[in-house]
Amino acid sequence: MSDVARPTTPPAPGATVLEIEDLSAGYDNIPVVRGLSMSVAAGEVVALMGANGAGKTTTLRAISGLVKVMSGSITLAGTSLAGVSPTARARAGIAHVPEGRGIFFGLTVSEHFRIGPRPSRDRLEEVFSHFPALHPLQDRRAGLLSGGEQQMLAIACALIQSPDLLLLDELSLGLAPVVVERLLPIVRNIADSRRTAVVLVEQHVRLGLEVADRAYILAHGDLTASGSAAELRANTDRLVASYLGETGA
Repeated sequence: MSDVARPTTPPAPGATVLEIEDLSAGYDNIPVVRGLSMSVAAGEVVALMGANGAGKTTTLRAISGLVKVMSGSITLAGTSLAGVSPTARARAGIAHVPEGRGIFFGLTVSEHFRIGPRPSRDRLEEVFSHFPALHPLQDRRAGLLSGGEQQMLAIACALIQSPDLLLLDELSLGLAPVVVERLLPIVRNIADSRRTAVVLVEQHVRLGLEVADRAYILAHGDLTASGSAAELRANTDRLVASYLGETGA
């Protein structure tokens, strides 16, 4: 496995962080995503949407190296990720918050932050500035947190790594819409304040499009629509047709 040297300075505003070209990926040599091309720039939130089974999670797992790429390419800040292990991709600046959050119920909030290299005080303070609700909960075990607090912890653990690319899979899963309405603006703020490139897989279409800059819509593994969040919000018929895979609508 090769490694990727991480740039010593953050990406410039608007610089392309993630570039996917003609990607096909899946399991047991069966493609789940076919011919996908997409990009994400520094400071941009891109929503990846579609019905269950559309290939959204597979796309994120291909980016982080957990799923085999059958054809096409994925580049991070212009460097190919072919042959790069998931661990090396994380070191290169990719942080992946998986569906189900990926936290350890038996560990406290503060213990989660010490799993990897110990973060600096400034780094912790920045994370708590995004998630102040976690500050008084540092000694509480993750299994005793509410669903919203657990999702905050999962994102906070990703931010501790100071990623250039943040992958968020089903952030709203199992959460009440009112909780999601509080979390998604935080994601927007992370992109704006840190110039982090964000790929957001989200089932709540309206809420996702409110914080995203652009969106790509998958149906049955194929890209059926893409465009600015504003134009997709304004064209409900196109959005519905894309979810159904009716590309000619």
